[in-house]
Amino acid sequence: MVVAKSGQAGAFSMDIMSIVSSMMAMQAANTQQQIATSILKQNINSERSVLQLLDPAQNAPAANNAPGVGGNLDISV
Repeated sequence: MVVAKSGQAGAFSMDIMSIVSSMMAMQAANTQQQIATSILKQNINSERSVLQLLDPAQNAPAANNAPGVGGNLDISV
């Protein structure tokens, strides 16, 4: 802590203002971090939902195709 000598009353108040300013900046950074984390979680949940929709389509044959369509084709001679 800086103690102001006579004639230097502004020195102490400037130190307090810089401390308050840095604390406000830290609080703003914390808020930004919380918002970024929230958005990241939402993006992860969206991607998970899309993957859940796409996964059954990759594992099952198409419902509208006739039997045998889209299966493996033997091209050996």
